[in-house]
Amino acid sequence: MQNVLIVSEVQSYLIVSLQEKLAEVDCKVMNIQANPDLLSKIKEELDMIFIFGTEDLLNQRQGLTYLKDKALEDDVPIFVSGDPQELLEIQKDIPLHLIQKEFPRPINVGEVAEAIDSYLKTFGKQNKKKILVVDDSGAMLRNVKGWLEDKYQVILANSGAMAIKYLSTNRPDLVLLDYEMPIVDGKQVLGMIRSESEFSDIPVIFLTSKGDKESVMQVMELKPDGYLLKTMPPEQIKQSVDTFFEKKKALRH
Repeated sequence: MQNVLIVSEVQSYLIVSLQEKLAEVDCKVMNIQANPDLLSKIKEELDMIFIFGTEDLLNQRQGLTYLKDKALEDDVPIFVSGDPQELLEIQKDIPLHLIQKEFPRPINVGEVAEAIDSYLKTFGKQNKKKILVVDDSGAMLRNVKGWLEDKYQVILANSGAMAIKYLSTNRPDLVLLDYEMPIVDGKQVLGMIRSESEFSDIPVIFLTSKGDKESVMQVMELKPDGYLLKTMPPEQIKQSVDTFFEKKKALRH
């Protein structure tokens, strides 16, 4: 079952009809206002966010920013509905590259539900391997996400503490872990992962900027599942991740 969050300031007949249509295609639908306090209480892992643009919603700038951050961190696709001006206003808070599809009003509920169902069946998280990328550099996180998101579900954590918090309730298929981070570094994060029985077997590949022999030996002494140099070309990093999963699949057969 896929979790779809509908964000709307009103519970209109249109919203109720969309909820019913999505329930028919095995989607669990939550409807909530764009209030950061309310949004932060959602515990389910989301598969899609559908924003129903209205004048009232456009006043909830903090809520829209929260949704943008949620989409970035958890790799959640966003669909948006609204009139042309509302769609432009939403793009001030949520960049266009995060919006997978726009539906100018008036909308056909059946067509919207069909589009959501089709997208989730084709590109949904259930069809992608999940990779947690941990790095204190925002630029590096954005780069890695851009390189891998076409093929994988990419979740971002900008600190070791954030990574451990995520792992306490989620299980990725791979962790790409920055070796050198402030406060809680990669070595400590790997130690925490290996010490917890519920996720000790999650594979970890280190990301490191140091390629000299001594540094590489220090990294490999920790017995990760591999290491990648941050200076490698993007295509080589993508190929390395692909190869990792291909080898893992071959071992199961």
